[in-house]
Amino acid sequence: MDDDIVRHLQYLEVERRLAARTLAMYGEAFERLRGFAAKQPVELRAVQVHHVRRWAAQLHAQGLAPRSIAIQLSAWRGLYRWLGRSGLVALNPVDGVRAPKAGKPLPKALAVDQAVALADHHAAEANPLLDARDHCIVELLYGCGLRVGELVGLDAAPGPQAAGWLDLADASAHVLGKGSKRRTVPVGQAAVAAARHWLELRAQLARPDEPALFVSTRGTRLTPSQVRSRLKSRALQAGLPTHVHPHMLRHSFATHLLQSSGDLRAVQELLGHANITTTQVYTRLDFGHLSKVYDAAHPRARRK
Repeated sequence: MDDDIVRHLQYLEVERRLAARTLAMYGEAFERLRGFAAKQPVELRAVQVHHVRRWAAQLHAQGLAPRSIAIQLSAWRGLYRWLGRSGLVALNPVDGVRAPKAGKPLPKALAVDQAVALADHHAAEANPLLDARDHCIVELLYGCGLRVGELVGLDAAPGPQAAGWLDLADASAHVLGKGSKRRTVPVGQAAVAAARHWLELRAQLARPDEPALFVSTRGTRLTPSQVRSRLKSRALQAGLPTHVHPHMLRHSFATHLLQSSGDLRAVQELLGHANITTTQVYTRLDFGHLSKVYDAAHPRARRK
């Protein structure tokens, strides 16, 4: 390996104290860089911007994922920045070179019948306290589109210290979302009924001084990881063919609501998205549905 690369890796290990796995990943990136330079041929210290652009394009053509290309470029950029501080190169040839944009994966949503089956599932052998709690959790995640952090932040009663709470008389949930932004969302009849049932039983699990709406068997506030674990188990018991996590129910809430209403702005408000472009991803989930709306509503789409 080139002496500059060896010394840079030593610097990363000793002074930057990078983890062994990260060092190995950087070593592979530098080996790629050395191979490209040798094939050119060009000395590492003489590499120019057009070389790096060509090599990045070659990595993309070879099928390397955009994220992996970005890691390669980051490692190379750090190497030349380090050489520049030592006065060994006049410019950083990787500055300004960016990896191809990675496609944004579509959020995964359950089908309507799957979401309903999950919400309605009750195992005969289940602990009635935990079953009532988990049923209420599913109804709020799917029925209100809450984030898991918003869900576990709910208190059993409103108060000055409460991050969020349910107002069952008004059928609404007051939650504290991202960026400490508060919002109020409607709570459907099924979720209200599930919440009332859980509140009747909650005192049997919760510690006397615990304000949380959802508590564990220890009587303390549920954590997001505990909710994920319980939801995964419930989905398996309900016979769902896919791994279910809290955010999937939020995606399902948004997708099903948008398919039925077509009101993107309303869905944005209910989800608590600051930017509508974040909500627009749900319009890509069911192009067939959107096509039907277009065919039925747009003057130019109508057939004689």
